Amino acid sequence: MESKHLRGGYTTGACAAAGVKAALFFAGSGEVVREVEIVALDGTILKIPVAAVKKIDEEKICAEVVKNSGDDPDVTNGVSVFTAIKKIPGGEIVFKAGEGIGRVTKPGLSISPGEPAINPGPRKLIKNVAEEFEIAGLEVEISIPAGKELAKKTLNPTLGIEGGISVIGTTGVLRPMSEEAFKNSLVPQIDVAKAAGFKTLVFVPGKIGENIAKKIGLPYAATVHTGNFIGFMLERAAERKIEKIILCGHIGKLIKVAAGNFHTHNRISDARLETLAAYSASEGLPAEEVKKILAANTAEDAADIIAKNNLQKVWDKIAERASFRAKRYVFGEIEVGTILTNYQSEILGRDEVARNELERWKS
Repeated sequence: MESKHLRGGYTTGACAAAGVKAALFFAGSGEVVREVEIVALDGTILKIPVAAVKKIDEEKICAEVVKNSGDDPDVTNGVSVFTAIKKIPGGEIVFKAGEGIGRVTKPGLSISPGEPAINPGPRKLIKNVAEEFEIAGLEVEISIPAGKELAKKTLNPTLGIEGGISVIGTTGVLRPMSEEAFKNSLVPQIDVAKAAGFKTLVFVPGKIGENIAKKIGLPYAATVHTGNFIGFMLERAAERKIEKIILCGHIGKLIKVAAGNFHTHNRISDARLETLAAYSASEGLPAEEVKKILAANTAEDAADIIAKNNLQKVWDKIAERASFRAKRYVFGEIEVGTILTNYQSEILGRDEVARNELERWKS
């Protein structure tokens, strides 16, 4: 029996960008379009239906786009995303949280406290659409009326996002997340890199790891996205006789590897703060400061506590442990090094294997 082809979809951020485009069409021509085409941040062309466009007042136009998640089990599938635009003086795009959109209240996320929970990817998509129409100054208000209830089914309350859901999406494309299908789709990256002659690969859980790998000069052709499936990908690399892996990514993911967790989805594993607390305590962090780490909102918040106590060496220790655990996971068949970064793509820690590999690639 052939496996079912899983349908892709588009993110809430892509819906908002499509709504902006439909509203700008209407502002320029009075035409109500029923479909718009946007270019996702990975270059994918998305054709997105538009449910409605209407004028709210003399200055503001609103478009409705219904979220389509394809075969991805997404809590926002089928919800209406409303995007209201208003041209404003100046050269900036100002984002506003409408009904059902949360607001960031705690540090440690990619958006600053006080800002609407509209992530960098959607903001970039919307800015790209505005540039198509040669518009500099624009107020964009996004609303998802169902968002307040939907947020209860997400990690938003834990992360300090209050009042509703986040507008998310790294590229705008929503790929089906059937676990087996997704895992198997990752493996060819290893084969391609090996065929290109690389015996050392760079494993990145996501975009942050990819960005830092580019920034520090690691070969892009050797970079392999693992998603949450670091253990699975280590096993596949071992089967293919890869000699060395450099794990490069955000502390929130790779701390879990140091704790022995190789499926890093937040519903499967965590122990980030507990691991940070244990390693910080072992390096002399006072008990009161350890308690602050355990009570932190995110790993980034905990990193601030570590920095204030001048315990940056903790990161190198955690990098060493992540490499040790990963190497043991594949029974010593692959040498492993680790590079830990923050949201700003700054290196916080690395072990000796990673240092040596960085020097080799630079030479």
